[in-house]
Amino acid sequence: MPRYYFHVRSHTSFDRDTEGSEFATLDDAHDEAILAAREILAEKVLAADLIDGQSFEITAEDGTVLRDVPFRSALRLE
Repeated sequence: MPRYYFHVRSHTSFDRDTEGSEFATLDDAHDEAILAAREILAEKVLAADLIDGQSFEITAEDGTVLRDVPFRSALRLE
């Protein structure tokens, strides 16, 4: 099963995922990124923290960026 890494990028920082997680497909990894983004955003809202345009960069084991998942894409706003 492929291993995917979920690095977190913001305007001012880059946090590297050194462990990664195994998923059957990139779409499965994307779904997990959406769930994780919702959890992170919920914690930030409860703590009254700044939400600053973070995103997950889902990468392959060789470091190739496969997909960018903005945290805002996890929200349903009108």
